Amino acid sequence: MAYATQTDIVTLYSQDALYVADRDGDGVPDEAAIARALQTAGDEIDSYLGVRFSLPLETVPGLLVQFSVDIALYRLALSSDVLSDEHRTRYEDAQKHLKDIARGTATLNTGAPQSGDGDDPVAPARPRPVVSVGPEREFTRDKMRGL
Repeated sequence: MAYATQTDIVTLYSQDALYVADRDGDGVPDEAAIARALQTAGDEIDSYLGVRFSLPLETVPGLLVQFSVDIALYRLALSSDVLSDEHRTRYEDAQKHLKDIARGTATLNTGAPQSGDGDDPVAPARPRPVVSVGPEREFTRDKMRGL
């Protein structure tokens, strides 16, 4: 799910920020490349949010629009070899915050209850794997044979 649009990029950073999407050097941003980058950013965001939220979200918080734009601009700049420290810093900040949301140390202000946040956890949208690890068995049939 794409959480932002090309208009959001222009609103947040101005039209000049789209120089990273000029694929053929004619000064016009490639709209298809922007749409792909925004979709990929949404998929990346979903990979973090899917740990704690049922997707798709009913409402999209403004924070996700910002993260989606920052991630998309980073990916576009990376593929155009015009990556700057600012792109990288914004991407890393967005990624760090998404990891914090996934771990439960930060919140996403959706207004909906989150699992682990209160007394009434939200059921996950899909089954989660059960992981069981323990020490090796002390008493096995082979060890007990002859007793």
